[in-house]
Amino acid sequence: QVQLVESGGGSVQPGGSLRLSCVASGSIFSIKTMGWYRQAPGKPRELVATITDDSSTNYAESVKGRFTISRDNANYTVYLQMNSLKPEDTAVYYCHCDAQLRLRIGYYFRYWGQGTQVTVSS
Repeated sequence: QVQLVESGGGSVQPGGSLRLSCVASGSIFSIKTMGWYRQAPGKPRELVATITDDSSTNYAESVKGRFTISRDNANYTVYLQMNSLKPEDTAVYYCHCDAQLRLRIGYYFRYWGQGTQVTVSS
């Protein structure tokens, strides 16, 4: 199995910045896609950004130009640099990955982290 551990959440004023990190560990053979979703109270979980193993990225329209996703393939780590934060960015941010396991090569499974709270408020 795969475990994802997120860090870097917290509280910040509007216009501020935060950097989220997420490390995957376990019986990993390879990881195709890593990324971030978020869920605000009373709202469904939504895509924030994803990045593939060849560095192809995808962003939600609401974060384009403000957030940057990157990854360290050797260490199964994904980052989310969040700048110019707005109150509407307040949510629990969840890391995910699509991984092949050493004993199940040829199949990809999606795993999720436990979530980290980001609060943007003055």
